[in-house]
Amino acid sequence: MMHSIYDVKLAISKDKEAFEKLLIAEEEKLYFTALSYVKNKDDALDAIQEAVCQAYLSIHQLKQPEYFSTWLIRILIRECYKLLKKKERMIPFEENELLKRIDYKMTNAHSSQELKELVYELDEPYHSVLILFYYHDLSLKQISETMNIPLNTVKTHLRRGKKQLKKQLERSEYYEKII
Repeated sequence: MMHSIYDVKLAISKDKEAFEKLLIAEEEKLYFTALSYVKNKDDALDAIQEAVCQAYLSIHQLKQPEYFSTWLIRILIRECYKLLKKKERMIPFEENELLKRIDYKMTNAHSSQELKELVYELDEPYHSVLILFYYHDLSLKQISETMNIPLNTVKTHLRRGKKQLKKQLERSEYYEKII
């Protein structure tokens, strides 16, 4: 979502109303992002609360106001990781949404539970990039900014993640034929 640069600059200068206006514009995106990581409403709200607090305390460090949304999501994802690490859980995802969006014909032959298990087996950076790309419809550039990694690394993670997932799908299909 595009924000008024003026509102972001006001928020950077510690204008509480401007900051609140920006948060209201982002609330749905924040909620669904957090929920896709922690898979629990209460945990998602906790992560959002921590992220908003961190964002408010550090908004003066935001150098480019046009990247407010990306900056805020990055903080939220860090808070989700902290929460998950604290709870020692894996990062879940919305498997039905991923099932609809992933671009392999083979995916349609597998149940969402099977797909969920296969995505859990992916190496971590691939998992996150696939979620951000397919579920959150972030561009490669936005993923790069959100995860704070180079654009070419995002492309590599996406390509390798899809390749790993395809191999896992083929392997599971092969084993189903044997059994």
